[in-house]
Amino acid sequence: MAPPKQMNLKDAIAQIQDGDMLTFSGFTIWRRPMAAVYELIRQGRKDLHLVEVNGGTHSDLLIGAGCVKIWESCWIGHELFGKIGANLARKAEAGEVVIEDYSHLQILYRMAAGSMGVPYLPTYASLGTDILNPKYDHLGQMGLRDGSHPKIPMKKYEVVKDPFYGGELIHVPAVNPDWCIAHVQMIGEGGTVRVDGQVYSDEEAIKASDNVIVVAEQVVTEEYIRREPTRNLVAGHQITSIVELPWGAHPTGCFGCYETDGSFINKFFTRTRTQEGLDAWVQEWIHDIPDFNAYLEKVGIETLETIRANPAFGYSTKIKRGTRA
Repeated sequence: MAPPKQMNLKDAIAQIQDGDMLTFSGFTIWRRPMAAVYELIRQGRKDLHLVEVNGGTHSDLLIGAGCVKIWESCWIGHELFGKIGANLARKAEAGEVVIEDYSHLQILYRMAAGSMGVPYLPTYASLGTDILNPKYDHLGQMGLRDGSHPKIPMKKYEVVKDPFYGGELIHVPAVNPDWCIAHVQMIGEGGTVRVDGQVYSDEEAIKASDNVIVVAEQVVTEEYIRREPTRNLVAGHQITSIVELPWGAHPTGCFGCYETDGSFINKFFTRTRTQEGLDAWVQEWIHDIPDFNAYLEKVGIETLETIRANPAFGYSTKIKRGTRA
């Protein structure tokens, strides 16, 4: 197997086609591949099918920009900086995006099944809830579970009898996205991935996907990254492309490198409550800017230095934080 190819962000994202199924690294506002999301919008991708363990600023932006046709997950939002994803809500109400709702555990099990190469996994999660109501099987209602779509299972779930202890449980189908786009702290030249701090569902997302683009704060030699194998998450044979791009998760945070830029996310949330506001934001922060370096210049060195993590502590010592009474 050929080693992953190191390339620039524009060329890496150009590999993704309209209609492809995507998933991402990180969790809500941490280690999201934001630079890659900006580039997807800049390149005008359409009809993307997002499947993710939970949504965040990255997917709310992609959906608002009109790049997404189907979104399968359990929740979307910006945590305390913006609560729910207003762009997804607006697009759903307008009938411009299809939502397929799973519980958090169910969508995680779908990704885990895909990573293990099994067709489904059993769970008790969501028994007795409306998630199992057939009228909320939106892909089924649209006739997309007819077997002609290789990435869409023929059933949303199946309630079965537990053959060992009795009672009921649910089988949830595996998911195998065309692409995972992951942002990590470090990757070796041969593709060995290291994630510091919480790894969330990154391992499952990477291993479940047919192709993987890793955007890293730093690319190092394989000899260096393999000195501490217990710190590494995924081997290089899983990785398709490597992009070295410091700050590539901004405005979401990257543990040990920089904090979440909460002010930026809150301004995004406030400005994009309407489609006109979202369109203006996309024009200003994506289309009027040639690349991510120009984006960082627009954000400003003062802001970036404020959120940069102090290497001695692993977090910024310049951010004013709350205090206990």
